[in-house]
Amino acid sequence: MAQSLHFSISHSCTESNARVGRVETLHGGFDTPAFMPVGTRGTIKGLTPAQIHETGSQIVLNNAYHLMLRPGDDLIARRGGVQKFMGWDGPILTDSGGYQAYSMSDINSIDESGVTFKSIIDGSMIHLSPERSIEVQNNLGADIIMAFDDCPPSVEPETLNESRKRMGTKTGATTGDQHRDRLQTAHDRTICWLERCVQAHGRPDEQALFGIVQGGPDLDLRKASVEAICNIELPGYAIGGVAVGEGPEIIRQVVEFTAPLMPEAKPRYLMGVGYERDIVDAVRAGVDMFDCVLPTRNGRNANAFTKSGPKRLRNARYGEDDAPIEADCDCYACSKGFSRAYLRHLFMSKEMLGPILVSLHNIRHFQRLLLDIRRAIREDAWSFLFRTWPVLDAPAPRDDEAEIQDEVTPGSPGMGMTGKGRG
Repeated sequence: MAQSLHFSISHSCTESNARVGRVETLHGGFDTPAFMPVGTRGTIKGLTPAQIHETGSQIVLNNAYHLMLRPGDDLIARRGGVQKFMGWDGPILTDSGGYQAYSMSDINSIDESGVTFKSIIDGSMIHLSPERSIEVQNNLGADIIMAFDDCPPSVEPETLNESRKRMGTKTGATTGDQHRDRLQTAHDRTICWLERCVQAHGRPDEQALFGIVQGGPDLDLRKASVEAICNIELPGYAIGGVAVGEGPEIIRQVVEFTAPLMPEAKPRYLMGVGYERDIVDAVRAGVDMFDCVLPTRNGRNANAFTKSGPKRLRNARYGEDDAPIEADCDCYACSKGFSRAYLRHLFMSKEMLGPILVSLHNIRHFQRLLLDIRRAIREDAWSFLFRTWPVLDAPAPRDDEAEIQDEVTPGSPGMGMTGKGRG
């Protein structure tokens, strides 16, 4: 009988819960801690699979919700699965689609059976249940698939920005006791839905199903969720329900509390997080896998990540700047000498090469960070990491600041562990 996933730990940090490991799947392996670029609709926007490989990325993420709606999971199954369909020969992880059903759609109802929502493609009503989510992911054929979970806002919607507030309201979370009740309901429902996902999973020898720990900012609920979710034997487990509107200190507290409680011998995945500091903090708590839309979303908006902080390349200050985005970066854009002045020209002229080049740089930036993180773990060289990456001593921008802030100043006011949500 084939084994859908094998995880091995090669080195554990002596001063934290960080570890270096390797995950092997039927479509190849990847080193951990790992960062997964997000290819929501079966493509990382503007980039070819070969270019993604060249950034050092070993695994990518697709989203079941979007591929279910277009072109359809049955169509992809008839073409041999998502790897063959998109021309990517490495491992793929698919999100369950539940978070997108909550956050992107006009929800008709959420109950024990699942989520009923209006399609963003043609307006038709669609019911997404745990069984249907697993069926979609079985059809897509990804190496790692996620359980269908209930992910409400972790804080009271009245404290959120308008988009998060709308999401919280339509998923039944309001304020005070009602919000606490909603968190408890999501906790109970996620456990029930996981059991249904396990029963519905038709390809356990080929696809590794991960359960998702919920509980919002309530640490007692988080502990109870870990106990219940991780009591079900699975190849791996994820921390969900963070980076969905709560502040950085709450996120850090939840991750640092939750990760060490999860099975040590299984990969731990933090969903939808985040900035460089977020990743380092979570790695030190014991997390092995990450995904976030930041590198490509910001890349398409002329925002480049660097070791010293972000650069907004549309700024006039770069109009005659002949330097590459970052002098010591080995990405295609920097190694070929594309200047900041040229990149600014591309964006100001709305030329598609600009988003391509900065997206490539940003993905490589995060992969270089992960390379240095793995080195820091193996060599107990955290001082080297923080010395080499000044951005780690600076606060990350908030969601609403991420596209307007330029270079950061270590020690300036701001936020720490943040994310962009789940894909």
